[in-house]
Amino acid sequence: MRGARTPPGTSRRRAPRRRTGRGSAGRSTGHVYDVEDAPEAPVVIVLGAQVRDGKPREYLAGRLDVAVRLVQDGRARAVLVSGDGAGRSGDEIAAMTEYLVEKGIDRSRIVGDRYGLDTYDTCARAVQTYGVTKALIVTQGFHVPRAVALCRGAGIEVAGVNAGCECRPITMARNTVRESLARPKAVLDLLSGRDPVVVSEPEDSLGKALAAGG
Repeated sequence: MRGARTPPGTSRRRAPRRRTGRGSAGRSTGHVYDVEDAPEAPVVIVLGAQVRDGKPREYLAGRLDVAVRLVQDGRARAVLVSGDGAGRSGDEIAAMTEYLVEKGIDRSRIVGDRYGLDTYDTCARAVQTYGVTKALIVTQGFHVPRAVALCRGAGIEVAGVNAGCECRPITMARNTVRESLARPKAVLDLLSGRDPVVVSEPEDSLGKALAAGG
């Protein structure tokens, strides 16, 4: 397990320990929706993925398009984009933010978490750093059950929303296999209640974004 690190200007604190024996399928049952059926929540969380030349690739663009629709339909007031701000393919947070702005989402309604280094960390930091208690989380269908399980394990009343992807079949197959390999780690994370890799002090940026969204 990687040791938690603290970025400059923040301080370390322990994450609350949450233990459960339920896997991702059990925790996500009844909490996954297609975009047209998604419930309302104050914030929609978008999980990061690879970018290219500063632009979201197919998976990420599909997630962001769903977030745009949820905000425009009035089912979310703010967007929390969470990913790796220093990822191997580029700055996921900058790419997501600019894409949303280009699609008509006001910048004041977007909050970026550059330390959402995996799905577990995104969920834990959403609670600890940004004070999220209720949210939608958007990702592709094969990933949604794990994302929902991890966020509910972190204490968020969350609903998952399926995103599409204009991807080649081989890409979808490859990522489906990767997802099956990631599930045992998700169970271990839920059981351990580990700290996210980066632990930050609570901040009110999301509260301001929600206020901007009315």
